[in-house]
Amino acid sequence: MALLTDLINLNLSDTTEKIIAEYIWIGGSGMDMRSKARTLPGPVTDPSQLPKWNYDGSSTGQAPGEGSEVIIYPQAIFKDPFRRGNNILVMCDCYTPAGEPIPTNKRFNAAKIFSHPDVVVKVPWYGIEQEYTLLQKDVNWPLGWPVGGYPGPQGPYYCAAGADKAFGRDIVDAHYKACLYAGINISGINGEVMPGQWEFQVGPAVGISAGDELWVARYILERITEIAGVVLSFDPKPIQGDWNGAGAHTNYSTKSMREDGGYEVIKKAIEKLGLRHKEHIAAYGEGNERRLTGRHETADINTFKWGVANRGASIRVGRETEKNGKGYFEDRRPASNMDPYVVTSMVAETTILWKP
Repeated sequence: MALLTDLINLNLSDTTEKIIAEYIWIGGSGMDMRSKARTLPGPVTDPSQLPKWNYDGSSTGQAPGEGSEVIIYPQAIFKDPFRRGNNILVMCDCYTPAGEPIPTNKRFNAAKIFSHPDVVVKVPWYGIEQEYTLLQKDVNWPLGWPVGGYPGPQGPYYCAAGADKAFGRDIVDAHYKACLYAGINISGINGEVMPGQWEFQVGPAVGISAGDELWVARYILERITEIAGVVLSFDPKPIQGDWNGAGAHTNYSTKSMREDGGYEVIKKAIEKLGLRHKEHIAAYGEGNERRLTGRHETADINTFKWGVANRGASIRVGRETEKNGKGYFEDRRPASNMDPYVVTSMVAETTILWKP
């Protein structure tokens, strides 16, 4: 095993200019992350320097067998925390051979919204709070829970320390450092209310990069849990009953919201979000109705309400924002399994481009 570890940790730059690029894309379910690697002649600093590639879409539920080729376009580059050196992770999106985005390519439409001049000038910032649950392999039951049984009720676990309260911290910390190494703007981590559940935050990130960074952070977490022999779940309500669900609260601001008088801009934006509540809920993640019940720090799925410092609201405005008269707000509706390309671009579209 020591030899295997030595080989995995080989520093290629000692002997060759060549690098390994791990191309990452989103599979047919919209949540399954796929990847494969290729050798490139030398270091790369920009996605435009990378070749397009292809894969068998019939094996990912994205194409029929008789016309199975899907083309992947490199869109964003990150340093590879697993292979290190000059090796890279490449976030891609997916197209037909004719150059049309395939139906599961949600990045394409998001990029169109974020490159709209009216959106560019607003400089939209995002901070996404990604909650997730770690499960014991083979039994699909949360880490730290007795198999087939339950731990003590919620209360002692949120942001806690101790062998009886915090389960999986090594995974969480390894992920935190790996994301920083990769160049992802990860801004923090914490233990969540339900034992075995954790959260990391990505941001502030501008426009389309919020989606790219969150997807690659998810990919890195999948890889780390794979090494640890633990299953990663983004289910919005992994355990029924009196246990918190998992969300992806999305914090948002535009340039005018961050400037003096921004609180009025925020209130107008929230009003517009309320008018399109149903459309947003439909795009905010599958199974979200199991999470948005009006209990466990959520607003009921059919109700739109906002408030200052209210964690039972659809939209929460921070005390600081109210006091300063400018800042940001938090959309608490997105589920943990939401697509960040869809959510971030939809928030921008509704608050900036949409005219009621």
